[in-house]
Amino acid sequence: MSDSIYPWQQSAWQQLQTLRQRMPHAILFHGAAGIGKSDFIERFAQGLLCEAVLPDGHACGTCASCGWFSQQNHPDYRRVRPESMEDEPAESEDGEGETKKAAKSKVPSKEIKIEQIRNLADFMNISTHRQGLRVVVLYPAEALNMPASNALLKTLEEPPPGTVFLLASNSLDRLLPTILSRCRKFALPMPSHAEALAWLKEQGVPDADSWLREQGGAPLAAMEQAENGSREDLETLLQMLAHPSVDLALKVADKLQKAPLSGPVSWLQRWLYDVFSYKLSGNIRYYPRYQKEVASLADKIHVSRLMAAIKGANERRATADHPLSPKLFLEDMLLEYTTCCA
Repeated sequence: MSDSIYPWQQSAWQQLQTLRQRMPHAILFHGAAGIGKSDFIERFAQGLLCEAVLPDGHACGTCASCGWFSQQNHPDYRRVRPESMEDEPAESEDGEGETKKAAKSKVPSKEIKIEQIRNLADFMNISTHRQGLRVVVLYPAEALNMPASNALLKTLEEPPPGTVFLLASNSLDRLLPTILSRCRKFALPMPSHAEALAWLKEQGVPDADSWLREQGGAPLAAMEQAENGSREDLETLLQMLAHPSVDLALKVADKLQKAPLSGPVSWLQRWLYDVFSYKLSGNIRYYPRYQKEVASLADKIHVSRLMAAIKGANERRATADHPLSPKLFLEDMLLEYTTCCA
């Protein structure tokens, strides 16, 4: 998204402009994953740095500052995110020989590390390039490991003058309360189903309604999954959840062990939500294709066991990015589900 915000963000953008007169030193944007928070805050960052900002708060796109920003080399802007989200992993300082090879072979970290926060020190201690603001964008904030969180907290407690931090988070409950207390919180909305569906169809996404439902109404997540072009892993898991058995649980765990575990955990969470929702109200949100199977499970499973399964899946989501053994993680999760449905 190079020149505009998403349609469902228009109202939030207008509301955000009211903060510009008395800009907080840190704003924490929060909302569901896959709705465009990172694009939104980077657009806002460009507007803050623009030398000829438009009346609606958008960057002009033509000044020197906008040119630097579009080329990703603005001297008063820094973006902090996990290595795994970068196009290319950072090289070592010498960038040569075995050290360089080792850096390339290393799996990119999914965490924001303390070194990344410490590297902001020099940036924040020098004068801005044109006596304007300096802006730090950081996302997702829940990727901060504990040392990095503590280092960021110290900076937020004594913010450098003329510096604005823009953070984004999918999950506020995974952040330190002390960081939350140092930021102005700003909620970004989930689009309505109709609005998100219309946008996906404009982008030419096939079977947009199914993808959107399976991603909980998050349009960017739906488009990303649709572009990957495969529901194979999802269907494998859903078939097992629809017809639970010990043998099938072990087979599915073996098949999915090389996939990112956040996927299967999220799919299980949504499946359990559908079972719970159908049991209480007869509604299915995520997987209407499996209405018959969901209804059958909802009819026979006791609500207390269902609540326990939901609680277990939520707890697993917090550790899915760092399992000791992916296969054992999946086996334990799916066998627990199978026992719950027995």
